[in-house]
Amino acid sequence: MLSVLEVKRKLPKDFIENLYKNYTPVMVDKILAGLNGKRNVTLRVNTLKYSINELMKYFKEINIKFERVPFFNEALIIKNQTEKQIQKLDIYEKGFIYLQSLPSMLPPLILNPKPGEKILDLTAAPGSKTTQIASLMENKGYILANELDKIRCKRLEYNINMQGVKIAEVSNKRGEIIGKLYEEQFDKVLLDAPCSGEGRFLANDAKTYRGYNKKQIMELSKLQKKLLKSANQAVKPNGEIVYSTCTLNLEENEEVLQFAIKELNLKLIDIKIKDKKIDLKNAMPAFSIEGQELLKKAIRILPNENYEGFFVAKFQKKLANTKKN
Repeated sequence: MLSVLEVKRKLPKDFIENLYKNYTPVMVDKILAGLNGKRNVTLRVNTLKYSINELMKYFKEINIKFERVPFFNEALIIKNQTEKQIQKLDIYEKGFIYLQSLPSMLPPLILNPKPGEKILDLTAAPGSKTTQIASLMENKGYILANELDKIRCKRLEYNINMQGVKIAEVSNKRGEIIGKLYEEQFDKVLLDAPCSGEGRFLANDAKTYRGYNKKQIMELSKLQKKLLKSANQAVKPNGEIVYSTCTLNLEENEEVLQFAIKELNLKLIDIKIKDKKIDLKNAMPAFSIEGQELLKKAIRILPNENYEGFFVAKFQKKLANTKKN
């Protein structure tokens, strides 16, 4: 394991400077400690094909050690296997399980899709959240899974088929235009936005932060706002939008929320899972900007051995907002 000082030296200078700009020194040390070393393998059971009880029984039989996940009964933290080892299992090859980070499982749970609803996954590849949404919907309803990149779109189609999803249609279009094409057609929209990926940095893995720079952050923030505008156009009045990133800076998180509230007239609402507030030891409220305390309804998850850094917020489209996008 590296020391915090060694982690600072390895990670991009701009990233470190931005951390100290936005967080206390104690919090920065906590974040950097969470970006040191490897993360445990985490997965969820595909309830369209298998059950958590069957999975736990099987893992016990083959001596795979695991822990339960407090906020999601269908997820496990694997203690003594690598991803490559899990991928060799028959249950993986059959689509009975899906390797997925724990924070990545939160947006679909917070979106709370119901059987029979019409859902838009605006930037869907590789399909982890699309397939989770389909499981939560019990394969009843409709999902439009959109992805711009053609290669990633193929991966999205593969995962949807492998997981036994029957209700998803794959679209290969720019996310910014989806709202105009499907104006006010969806009950709920998930926007897991393209981002700088700061929460996924690992100090000993240079490819996780290669190419990172401040200019990229500003370009991504502009794109995220355009995508959120599209999501707002696509969702029905009183419908809900979940916005998430796997990054830690304010430009791609709080500032995008501020744009949604001021420019799109979206209402930021409390984050809950099955009507219960999320209680994660390594989560904190979003920062307020210009005195906007309501931004604290969103949450930021700090990285550690089980979680990558993450940010998630939930909006509701006001009735007065309809037809004014």
